Amino acid sequence: MSPVSRAAGWMAGWLLLMVVIAVAGREAMRELAVFQVMLMRSLMGLVMLWPLVHAAGGARALKTRRLPLHLLRNTVHYAAQYAWFAALAMIPLAQVVAIEFTMPLWSALLAAALLGERLDRYKLIAVALGLAGVAVIVRPSAAGLDAGQLIALAAAFGFAVSVVMVKSLTRSDAAVVLSFWMLLIQSAIGLVPALLVWRWPSATVWGWMVVVAFCGTFSHYCFARAMAHADATVVVPMDFLRVPLSALVGWAVYAERLDWFTAAGVALILGGNSLNLKRAAPPRVGAGDRAAPP
Repeated sequence: MSPVSRAAGWMAGWLLLMVVIAVAGREAMRELAVFQVMLMRSLMGLVMLWPLVHAAGGARALKTRRLPLHLLRNTVHYAAQYAWFAALAMIPLAQVVAIEFTMPLWSALLAAALLGERLDRYKLIAVALGLAGVAVIVRPSAAGLDAGQLIALAAAFGFAVSVVMVKSLTRSDAAVVLSFWMLLIQSAIGLVPALLVWRWPSATVWGWMVVVAFCGTFSHYCFARAMAHADATVVVPMDFLRVPLSALVGWAVYAERLDWFTAAGVALILGGNSLNLKRAAPPRVGAGDRAAPP
């Protein structure tokens, strides 16, 4: 199996889990504040991650020489994640995810500038088609973006910065190491804010939080594995598929409207992904590929 095919397989897991977490997070936030949802997700995720930590060799396998970069990456990611959850409660699900997909533009540019990844015309066309599809789906009004859309846009830029740092980290650290430090650092960051707004969840919300924690933990594990097999400029455009999937879930679960504009946007997104996967060349084998277990 080629590295790009392996990356696509891990990204399929990422896509499924990220669509599910959007629904579970929205349901949990009917009762809980965003800070509490994020803290519970991280603490429960640490418990859920333990089997993978144990399989990797236990605590000694979690050592890293790049703790400052983990700290920076997770501070940025925490802020972006807060903005994403906040936007989720303000605007339709498909819009949150669609606006988030300005992220690949920033990711591709940052990866090319900071990591030396090649940004050829096919990758640029793939990103352009995906962004065009997003624009068709969102269709911002003449008055511009509203508050929820602006918050989603800020989240997208934060996620892009995080993605570039994840790619750098996969060159030396395994996916389970990235996931562990993400959960630990973000638990520490969110402890005080969450305690200030804490309320005991109902039984139903506990169930939703288990789903949020599971999806949040293992989606990032899948993403880190995908990034170890292919360049960020190959992996990130695959994530455009989350837009049509989220639009479909929004229609099925929340009766959010689907129209011909959405269908046209989906077609552009799928076209961009097909071009990206067809033209993607296998990446150079580096430390990141050795760090992630087969």
